[in-house]
Amino acid sequence: MVHIRDNFKESPSQTAGPYVHIGCTPNFTGIKDLYNSDPGSLMKFGPIKGEEITLKGTIFDGNGESLKDAMIEIWQADSAGLYNSPKEIRGQADPNFSGWGRCAVNLKTGLYNFETVKPGRVPNAEGILQAPHITVWIVARGINVGLHTRVYFPDEIKYNSSDPILTRIIESKRARTLLALKERKGLYKFDIHLQGSQETIFFDI
Repeated sequence: MVHIRDNFKESPSQTAGPYVHIGCTPNFTGIKDLYNSDPGSLMKFGPIKGEEITLKGTIFDGNGESLKDAMIEIWQADSAGLYNSPKEIRGQADPNFSGWGRCAVNLKTGLYNFETVKPGRVPNAEGILQAPHITVWIVARGINVGLHTRVYFPDEIKYNSSDPILTRIIESKRARTLLALKERKGLYKFDIHLQGSQETIFFDI
């Protein structure tokens, strides 16, 4: 007899471990015969529109130690606020920009790094324009189900002040955990804290 279930609980495929890197970033692990470059390692495929930026950072555990076995993915709109997706119906996204990236953190420093573009504003499900942001997904040891968060930009003060997500956060200290640090033009740093007094806000998606 076949039992049909309409919902599924956590499965081994969602568990972060050594197979995450082998399957998702084979070149990073030394397996060189599958892809010229690991999927998601390049987000730009030619001249792109808008401001090119670097997003970097470190993921810290509850003890303040950097995780050196984590993997991080990002998903974002292009500079015009359009997604490179078949479901995008508002216009044509930049064909030279994927909008999706994947990075295994540096095994020695724990640093991640993305070469991307500063995104434009996109509407939420209710049609309200959001501040420019990048969606982030993290897996690492001890994280059985990937964590979701966002990166907002500190120099988008006008749009941040009316963003439907940021304005719902009561404590300003907590809201700041979603803001990247602008180190210089085109370079943003976003550290992620899994626990502790600086714990990053994560979304239940």
